[in-house]
Amino acid sequence: MTETTVILALVVITALGFDFTNGFHDTANAMATSIATGALRPKVAVALSGILNLIGAFLSVEVALTVSNAVVRIQNSDGTPKDSLTSDGGTALLLIVLCGLIGGIVWNLLTWLLGLPSSSSHALFGGLVGATIAGLGWAGVNWNGDGSKLDGVIGKVILPALMSPVIAGLVAAVGTWIIYKVTVGVAARFTDNGFRWGQIGSASLVSLAHGTNDAQKTMGVITLALIATGDWTDTKNIPFWVKAACALAIALGTYLGGWRIIRTLGKGLVEIAPPQGMAAESASAAVILASSHLGFALSTTHVATGSILGSGVGKPGAQVRWRVAGRMVAAWLITLPSAAVVGAIMWWIGHALGGGLAGAIIVFVLLLAAAGYMYWHSRKTPIDHNNVNDEWDEKTSERVPAGTAS
Repeated sequence: MTETTVILALVVITALGFDFTNGFHDTANAMATSIATGALRPKVAVALSGILNLIGAFLSVEVALTVSNAVVRIQNSDGTPKDSLTSDGGTALLLIVLCGLIGGIVWNLLTWLLGLPSSSSHALFGGLVGATIAGLGWAGVNWNGDGSKLDGVIGKVILPALMSPVIAGLVAAVGTWIIYKVTVGVAARFTDNGFRWGQIGSASLVSLAHGTNDAQKTMGVITLALIATGDWTDTKNIPFWVKAACALAIALGTYLGGWRIIRTLGKGLVEIAPPQGMAAESASAAVILASSHLGFALSTTHVATGSILGSGVGKPGAQVRWRVAGRMVAAWLITLPSAAVVGAIMWWIGHALGGGLAGAIIVFVLLLAAAGYMYWHSRKTPIDHNNVNDEWDEKTSERVPAGTAS
């Protein structure tokens, strides 16, 4: 087994690890409102979401084929890696990708620990940008493409991040307002029961949409690594085993359930009623599916959060906790640069150790240590399916319920 093969294996394992964290980090996007309103029991919700993420991952590869080339200049226009990064058998490119993935995973785990629904997409892109800047300089980042289309960090990341939550929020606000206008005078027990059934369908659609978008990102990264080492040559398709592995990883992560983030989205932003939940989920699904069709690597977290806030604005008399929303927006703003810093530091460490197998192993071990520490820390204040719907108490803690269960 060659040195390059071992590093490739570490990249694949780390990429699937990112996909796994993406799954449990973003379960809330689809199921937080259904769990909060009682439309679905917590464990049933995450199981359903996991199955639909698995199915959705096989439905599209548009995002997978553009994910890395859109933000960093490590590929040619035909999708093949830069010759300068493969002259050593692909080790240089593999180290950049590995460190970028580590930046994304560390940020995902940290925000999960804090119960903040930040963007897994931006964490991945941030990690790749940081590792690329460290390895290739600022010119290695595709900031805005050639100007002929929406491309680069500006067109593919920043603009969608600004526009998607606003669009989703407006759609959800209008939908919620119409629902309450149409059902005025109808007894709440009838409307709530009906909309809970509707929520099951709309939440399922969001999970399906999430699989078509988020699972693709890791597929693209792994395929790029395979092309760099000569193990794959078709830049227009994704190996089936990569599709299957990424689909399973994100589905398993989803089934695990990111209960800390589910609690924040389901209970921390707005006290959601079933009509609001259905409006929010329907708006999220529409925006995510449209972006997947167009090949935009959208942040499903931004979309879901915008939709939930919109449902609160659209309901007469609803309470929106803008302080919690402000903390989320702050996390969004620092996601890409924070993950970039981690990715850059990891590259410098790996490069300082020779940039080969030794460097790759050390940064991988550092990732395992950071992940283990954050998991251990999370067990001090556990949140799971037993207490995810406890009343939100801002006086004691915005993230952890007053009476936590094991």
